[in-house]
Amino acid sequence: MTYVISQPCVDLKDRACVDECPVDCIYEGKRMLYIHPDECVDCGACEPVCPVEAIFYEDDVPEQWKDYYTANVGFFDDLGSPGGAAKMGEIDKDHPIVSALPPQEHDE
Repeated sequence: MTYVISQPCVDLKDRACVDECPVDCIYEGKRMLYIHPDECVDCGACEPVCPVEAIFYEDDVPEQWKDYYTANVGFFDDLGSPGGAAKMGEIDKDHPIVSALPPQEHDE
């Protein structure tokens, strides 16, 4: 089991979750952040600090965002397990589910 970042993060990337993650498993794509399913230790530190409530435990992802489990897992298909997001910086891609979305509006 793992945590999943969903659509409210697209085009926002607040990064409060990154600061809270004790294992550095939240990676930055072009338009959103992704939690590595094999590196996440299910501590839940990221969930309460997300200002747009985009992070959910895998079994608790709302129905309208269920595809974001696939997006979080699939984002790492060609990356494998790099062993820490900090050394990677922004990765120049997104999962196709995210890439296909129109620009997302956010109240900032």
